[in-house]
Amino acid sequence: MEHVENIQSVKANKKSKSTSKNKPNNQKWAVLSISSIPLVMTLGNSMLIPVLPAMEKSIGISPFQSSMIITVYSILAIIFIPVAGFLSDHIGRKKVIIPSLAIAAIGGLISAWAGWKIDNPYWIILIGRALQGIGAAGAFPIVLPLVGDMFKTDEEVSSSLGLIETSNTLGKVLSPILGAFLAGFFWFIPFFSIPIFCLISILLMVFLVKSPNKREKPLPFKQFIHNIKDTFKNNGKWLYAVFIIGIILMFVLFAVLFYLSDTLEKVYDVKDVKKGLLLAIPLGGLCIASYITGKLIKENKVLMKWITFGGIVLLVASIVTLSFSKAMWFMITLFLLSGIGIGVGLPCLDAFITSGIEKQERGTVSSIYSSMRFIGVAAGPPIMAIMMKHAENSLFYILGGLSVIAAIATFMAIKPETEEAK
Repeated sequence: MEHVENIQSVKANKKSKSTSKNKPNNQKWAVLSISSIPLVMTLGNSMLIPVLPAMEKSIGISPFQSSMIITVYSILAIIFIPVAGFLSDHIGRKKVIIPSLAIAAIGGLISAWAGWKIDNPYWIILIGRALQGIGAAGAFPIVLPLVGDMFKTDEEVSSSLGLIETSNTLGKVLSPILGAFLAGFFWFIPFFSIPIFCLISILLMVFLVKSPNKREKPLPFKQFIHNIKDTFKNNGKWLYAVFIIGIILMFVLFAVLFYLSDTLEKVYDVKDVKKGLLLAIPLGGLCIASYITGKLIKENKVLMKWITFGGIVLLVASIVTLSFSKAMWFMITLFLLSGIGIGVGLPCLDAFITSGIEKQERGTVSSIYSSMRFIGVAAGPPIMAIMMKHAENSLFYILGGLSVIAAIATFMAIKPETEEAK
């Protein structure tokens, strides 16, 4: 029989389940505290999407230049995420997360100060955003392996990751509303909110998330590299598939958000908080879908695969259907369906990574996965800006085609162990 890779659990079994029930309730508070990190990091990025048109007018930049305010954050995150993941495996998760949140806060202050005090602030804002990206690299991506470290069973990990992904998507729901509201006073005010959010998250991490009493001695660097190579050799097929799917889903999400924000303001003259509320509709669907999926999947990797596949099929259908009309509520309804399709897939992908990789390599591998997601975030807005200018009639078919690739990768490359055994 031809060998096909499959995803095997590296978690403990029933014995661990029984002991995990005796964990104190402060684990719940720790998970809620950790959940503040993706919320803060998402607010720090997505909150600016509805503000971009106002920035264009206020400081005289093009839509492509404004999209780079989102993209530069993601590019720096892509570069530094693997470094942060490696460090978290060796010196501890909290020792990476807390300084990273502080760096993100400083970046927000620089961007805010530039918008407030400098006549031509664009390049200084980009420098501040670059610092935010470096901070983000050591914050949200480290959350995934931290949750994997905290629990011993796949069910607990999947449920907690569902909450983490829900917090991430809740940030996306609140972002356009909060960003549009704050920008209604001055366009640069959203930058000032970032240090405040980061400080709250730092305090929660310091007081409510406890480091393990015992830490395993980190592997020597050469042994660590050898183990990472073995991990990709033994799990490469499904890992690469998860990476590709993550890139595509985040690319489509941020491309669609950029398109919808621009269209609402320039075509329908919908601005400020009203625009934020409309942008929040598809993101709300994404948030609810992530939460329900995290509760539903438990340890069932076969179910994770088919939920992911079904969500991507829904995404393809809704995105392609968007090409038939630009009516506002028609668009928002189909974007809502797209958000649900993306939302059911994200917690499944997180769970595949955290439960399928050994603990000592989990931080690095999950960080690489987060880098892949940030590639999609970085590419979405500028590529959509270019397509809106040069390929407006075919842009939804392009997004639909990319989503088909994600569906094929899910169907062909992700082979859970129990499914293969059949």
